Amino acid sequence: MTTSTTDSSTPAPGAAASTDERIAVVNPATGLQIGSAPVFDAAAVAELAARGRAAQPGWEAMGFDGRALVLRRMQQWMSDHADELLEILQAETGRVFEDSVLELAYPLTALGHWARNAEKYLRPQKAAASSPFVLSRRLRSYYRPYGLVGIIAPWNFPITIGFGDSIPALAAGNAVILKPSEITPLSIEVIRRGLEECGMPEGVFQIATGAGATGAAVVDVVDMVMFTGSTATGRKVGAQAAQRLIPASLELGGKDPMIVLADANLERAANLAVFGATVNSGQVCLSTERFYVEEAVYDEFVSRVVAKVSALRQGVPVAPGSVDVGAIITADQLEVIDAQVRDAVAKGARVLVGGQPVRGVTGRFYEPTVLVDVDHTMACMTDETFGPLLPIMKVADADEAVRLANDTRYGLAATIVTRDRARGAELAGRIDAGTVSVNDMLTHCFALGLPMGGVKTSGIGTRHGAAGIRKFCATKAVLVAPSFPNADIHFYPANEKVSPLLLAAVTGLYGTASRVARATPRALATARRLRRELGR
Repeated sequence: MTTSTTDSSTPAPGAAASTDERIAVVNPATGLQIGSAPVFDAAAVAELAARGRAAQPGWEAMGFDGRALVLRRMQQWMSDHADELLEILQAETGRVFEDSVLELAYPLTALGHWARNAEKYLRPQKAAASSPFVLSRRLRSYYRPYGLVGIIAPWNFPITIGFGDSIPALAAGNAVILKPSEITPLSIEVIRRGLEECGMPEGVFQIATGAGATGAAVVDVVDMVMFTGSTATGRKVGAQAAQRLIPASLELGGKDPMIVLADANLERAANLAVFGATVNSGQVCLSTERFYVEEAVYDEFVSRVVAKVSALRQGVPVAPGSVDVGAIITADQLEVIDAQVRDAVAKGARVLVGGQPVRGVTGRFYEPTVLVDVDHTMACMTDETFGPLLPIMKVADADEAVRLANDTRYGLAATIVTRDRARGAELAGRIDAGTVSVNDMLTHCFALGLPMGGVKTSGIGTRHGAAGIRKFCATKAVLVAPSFPNADIHFYPANEKVSPLLLAAVTGLYGTASRVARATPRALATARRLRRELGR
């Protein structure tokens, strides 16, 4: 893997030049600068918005088939340019080759999924008549793209999340301004180039690089915003969107539990635990960050996990298969991880493996760490970690495990490991989380037919499924009535003979038997006819 310095994320042709300031991009595994990106101020973002709004009607007019053709071309383009994308992804994230391959797998899947299903999810929906006042009317709801969508992406998965969230927005017919993290802004510029080479009109997909002020400027000019990141920042984005009365979809923090039952396949459980906690060095929103293990199998589970974590190789990913765990992307995150370990030890936890930053290297690494004798007084069990920690807690039974799993302000994802799939599904229903896996984890990302989102402070809105693309659209209800008769029964002027029939018919349709008995024969006949037409 090369780490040559490049100036990337330059403004697209015709875009604002932004400020003269540039962001240095550093490989967290080596400490070397690998490139830079411009800083877009509010004026530059406003210019991107104007270009996006000008380009969007033509993109929408291409229809689902025309947009799907571009997305399928991009699927092929990304496959053909995988080596280039992997090189820059590894350089700006410091992650291992295999984790970077998984990052490419998601958009390659998503491009095909939304190309196939966008029209199905967004076709007009029929509605049945639910009142006598809408009989003989044609009732339809329609989905129209908002127009200009803002995507604000985090640093841990610049393509999977940044571009991945853009795909359904684009498939629906929107233009997109993507604000990548200032930490990892380089790879998404390759994506922008690829989209234009695949036939996407200029201005439909644009990038605004910069820090928090740039993100705020994006929220100020778009019609809808999709944000992924911390709960604290998500609150600010949501508040800003609320001030503008624009919709916001927020995927925020998590503290995902794993419950290991006594009947579990312990080898699979241990492998799930180690992978789920250390993939991408634990910097995944769906990472497993706390473990509850039934007492009968606790010792054996811990023994297996310790052996597997001790065998992990960590370092600079110089070649495929060379290491298992890469770098910590930001210095602040490294401090968060270490602070949680120190807090746990101070409160009585024991470190069985790891427990400190890797010393004597230029990059940022934290040793994969197993903690035992943990409880919910410790930050490692209550606060989001985003690092390679495995705090393991012994529980008496499944009920205690579920209670502890739900003892959190977060609710993003969870895992249950058991040989009894029916029991696993039943326990999944009791977990307060947006996504729950039985004997699996992380693969929710690739189940694009299922909604994926959080509850509690883990967010608002979902990815995937019908809701995952409809959120990028405004819903329009259309009622079409026949042009005859000239007047309906409730039209003016009021009539002393007709008005009582109106009341009798309505109460006869919905009211009690005694009320119906007092209705006139004509009103009863009207009510019976209405019941038949409404299918009651």
